[in-house]
Amino acid sequence: MAENYQFIDINATGPGIIAAAFDNQVAYCTASGATVTARICAALRDLIEAGEGGAVLDRVRNWSGPPLADALPLRLAGGLHALHLKGTQPSLGCIYNDTQGADDAQIVASALHTHETELLPWLDSPPQTNEAGRSANFIAAMLWLADKGLPARFECLEIGSSAGINLMLDRYHYNLGGTEVGPDPGAMRFKPEWQGDAPPRHAIELTSTKGCDVAPVDLTDPDEALRLRAYIWPEHTVRFERMEAAIAEAKKRPPDLVQMNAADFIEAELAKPQTPGTTRMLMHSIVWQYVPEEQQARVTAAMEAAGARATPDQPLAWVALEANRVLHIHEMVVRYWPGGEAGVVVTRAHPHGAWIGWGGSDRMI
Repeated sequence: MAENYQFIDINATGPGIIAAAFDNQVAYCTASGATVTARICAALRDLIEAGEGGAVLDRVRNWSGPPLADALPLRLAGGLHALHLKGTQPSLGCIYNDTQGADDAQIVASALHTHETELLPWLDSPPQTNEAGRSANFIAAMLWLADKGLPARFECLEIGSSAGINLMLDRYHYNLGGTEVGPDPGAMRFKPEWQGDAPPRHAIELTSTKGCDVAPVDLTDPDEALRLRAYIWPEHTVRFERMEAAIAEAKKRPPDLVQMNAADFIEAELAKPQTPGTTRMLMHSIVWQYVPEEQQARVTAAMEAAGARATPDQPLAWVALEANRVLHIHEMVVRYWPGGEAGVVVTRAHPHGAWIGWGGSDRMI
């Protein structure tokens, strides 16, 4: 578990919570090997606590929502990273090149004041953390479900799809503890550090993938692609390579992605006929915290109602790779109907796919 975490409610608001959100983000980034992003968030925290002026930090200090659930630190970190990627604030290079001895707070303060108008809109929406490496967990879930006797033909539905990178998971190749799945060589290749037993071997097929997002991203649009790149932690160079591969794939054949909220999308899709001999599977990763509570309740009710109607020949599964905010790890919890209504932790995983612990592991981030 990362050190220096404060165990506070993710939906907490009020005095002290803003600083706690930045402190937790610093600890999380440090534990995940993202030292540059940790430096950015630490500089922002120091400026907030020091009373640095300006419209950007004033808005942060007066944040009315829950800063942890809203991923407030990463909203601003994304905007600063975009400035660096575009080369419009050269002084940020000292931090992004991880030069030691720099006055991080002074460098960040200069960027905030110089680019105030450009940075303010980055606070308007949560990060788009689309990461292809999470697809390996979804594939592992399909192998696990097939081993439970569910049909190994999957109709996949995803909420919070962002740019739809994980909707193209059938185009990638996976080596999961020696169990290989997908086209070879594939548009991307994933071989996460595997902990525990290898997943069972099954011939799985994805018959369709479809997703939704309240603000879908077009990977073929250079400006939108830059926004996604800005949310990638600069230390994780492999993720930039994956992003370029995803852009190339989207140009060949875009993912099936619609602009809808999670509840409307799931209710509409579950109302459609399901092909016999196919498992209908809802999947999502690092998105549930951004779904409003009212929509969470509707999605849950729709899934449980559809689950009550499910049959062995037309089963339903729910695969959620989300943060466990008590243990500060990421877990993939799987439910399925009929027969597996209670959630099972099938993997614990690095948020960007670097490692996967099968059946849970002691490794924490």
